[in-house]
Amino acid sequence: MYKSIEYTGKTEEEAIAAALSELNLTRDDVTVEILERAKAGFFGIGSVPAKVRVSYELPETLPEKLEKFLKGLLEHMDVEAGMTIEETERGIGVNFEGENIGSLIGHRGETLDAIQHLANYTVNKNCEERVRICVDAENYRAKREDSLRRLAEKVAAKVKKYRRNITLEPMNAYERHVIHASLQDVSGVTTYSTGTEPNRRVVVALERQHKRVMTPREDYREYNSSVTSTASREWI
Repeated sequence: MYKSIEYTGKTEEEAIAAALSELNLTRDDVTVEILERAKAGFFGIGSVPAKVRVSYELPETLPEKLEKFLKGLLEHMDVEAGMTIEETERGIGVNFEGENIGSLIGHRGETLDAIQHLANYTVNKNCEERVRICVDAENYRAKREDSLRRLAEKVAAKVKKYRRNITLEPMNAYERHVIHASLQDVSGVTTYSTGTEPNRRVVVALERQHKRVMTPREDYREYNSSVTSTASREWI
């Protein structure tokens, strides 16, 4: 985005120098348009100062860069949706809104995860400090988390009641993480993951049968860690 400011001085060069000093920019960083040339007048009478317009490009902020990328992505996907972008202490949050928002969510949030991954890669590319970006659509993630927590509690109760392990349906890394986190403090049960992607599943088991062992972060890196402030980890 370009911004223009007008400056005056006894001479054109003086006006330009004043502009560069105030903006803390160099001559190569700006474009200059002479609006009025300086006139000396007669013994100072009728003199006219020089007037210039200095234009310079403002550096694109991360929210602006993100919005530009997402608008282009939606256009490429041929999807019409509104969006709100909000900066928080944890990073930048995006929420899509619209009538046919399902196409942005996809099966179990897979499309939403892909959009978030691309957004994080694009915005953080060549940045010295990484910012976490969470992409949501009409609070789908919060609703999905609530659903997974209820599922985890229900399954844990069955495991303790019937004294047998229960293997859940395949889930992505983040959803598995929600199940693990929901049951990590529940006595009598433990959780671990089995299988390989994309069919990796969570097993809810009686606690006496398995020990909780932390796996490397790689198991959770498939899903961007910005979605949650909880540590990125998963039980094997």
